[in-house]
Amino acid sequence: MSKLNLIYTCSHCGAQFQKWAGRCSECGKWGTVSEEGRTEEKKVEKTNYTPTEISLLKDIKNIDSLRHKTNINEMDRVLGGGVVPGSLILLGGEPGIGKSTIALQLASIITNTLYFSGEESTEQIKIRANRIKAVSPTLKIANETNIDKIIATIKKNNCSLAVIDSIQTVFTDEAEGGSGNITQVKTCTVKLLEFAKSSGIPIILIGQVTKDGAVAGPKTLEHLVDTVLYLEGDQFHQFRILRAVKNRFGSTDEVGVFAMEENGLNEVKNPSAAFMGEREQNTPGNVITCLMEGTRPILVEVQALVTRTVFGFPVRKASGFDLNRLQVLIAVLQKRAGLALEQYDVHLNIVGGIKAHEPAVDLAVALAIASAFKDKPLGLDLASFGEIGLSGEIRPVSFIEKRIKECENLGLKRTLTSLPKNKKIASQIKVLNIKNIKEIITIGN
Repeated sequence: MSKLNLIYTCSHCGAQFQKWAGRCSECGKWGTVSEEGRTEEKKVEKTNYTPTEISLLKDIKNIDSLRHKTNINEMDRVLGGGVVPGSLILLGGEPGIGKSTIALQLASIITNTLYFSGEESTEQIKIRANRIKAVSPTLKIANETNIDKIIATIKKNNCSLAVIDSIQTVFTDEAEGGSGNITQVKTCTVKLLEFAKSSGIPIILIGQVTKDGAVAGPKTLEHLVDTVLYLEGDQFHQFRILRAVKNRFGSTDEVGVFAMEENGLNEVKNPSAAFMGEREQNTPGNVITCLMEGTRPILVEVQALVTRTVFGFPVRKASGFDLNRLQVLIAVLQKRAGLALEQYDVHLNIVGGIKAHEPAVDLAVALAIASAFKDKPLGLDLASFGEIGLSGEIRPVSFIEKRIKECENLGLKRTLTSLPKNKKIASQIKVLNIKNIKEIITIGN
């Protein structure tokens, strides 16, 4: 006889349990476990399956030659050369960051594209299209949230690309719960994945990222799709960073830089010049550093402000930089360089809304803090990059030649870094080789 089982599911992570609990043991969330329904256990009968068809690796076609070029160089860079046929791409980001805008721009470039929206009417999409000048004679738009109807429509029209805005608004009758439910989101994504692979039509899903990356957010779908793109940045800043955190058809090291303009997201072909464009005054606490985003060097400005604290405990705040790393660098400056920062607040900012995570930023952060503390400007022609250890030593970083070359191209005259042993750099700008943070503070005095 068949047996009925009661299943409880966590709405946050999708974990299933045989009994109810106030807290999910998988993700640790409270009040997310609820009854999903009763499942019937059936006796599985043995079946003789036919063997799967196999192919020799040398006989498989190279998909690189079949990629769809988007004509947006920054997008093609991140995707690895273009959109791969039959791929399922997830585009995530916070609300208002520009996901729908860049998706509509992409849909207007690739001919014969279907754009499904579950959040906006066709008239609202037309208003955005007119604003960003993304009107295409072959772009087709529809309002639909039933995933089975969406797949049937794509089959009938045989389009080149399908865009679904957004994954948390669609549903299928085969899954329990309403739109946005973790079960609905995963089931709909699996359906789209199977259809994309069988038809060869690439599909772009748009997903919202909540503060905790939950439920309708792309975090729950990263393992299902082929490519995961995140559009990062502050909606109050001009620049947006498109980053791939997963890509089965290319590298995840590259990033694309865009500027939010009145007519949509425009690609920034020279990010260093864009980030440095408004730097005119030689102010204490301002230092230039060079980040490596994939194979591309980008110059950004690091700003620091040091003020005497009015409370018993000094405040440390950072925008675009890891706060824990900032605490470590302040401790190194106090212990190894003799800066008395115990009674001073330290505020750090990476200009342009970009996030600087690599260790090469350490030296620029330390110099910016020291410059602000001593109220001495370092000059507009100086760039610095290097990793700082706990004993105050400055360690060499990767791609030194590319970083120095980028500084030279932007008209800088001096670079402050630590060169590897027995390494010589041929450059027209002056390269200052410093091995310890205390040397810099002593020179600054």
